[in-house]
Amino acid sequence: MSVQSFILIQTEVGKAAGVAKAVGAIPGVSLAQGVGGPYDVIMRAESASMEEFGRLILTKVQAVPGITRTLTCPVVNE
Repeated sequence: MSVQSFILIQTEVGKAAGVAKAVGAIPGVSLAQGVGGPYDVIMRAESASMEEFGRLILTKVQAVPGITRTLTCPVVNE
């Protein structure tokens, strides 16, 4: 069973497009798009386990320049 999550991302002003491109290139990320509203980018990612999700995806997302805040929303039903 895989772990799937949406991550909502707030960025510095003018950085949303670059952040979306950077996080979209991370292995395991299947969607990364700019959005309107309180968050600037939404992404969807999947991994084999929660440990792998944190180690291989979240740590890379948090290292992307221009991100000011993230909110991870795990998918509970599909």
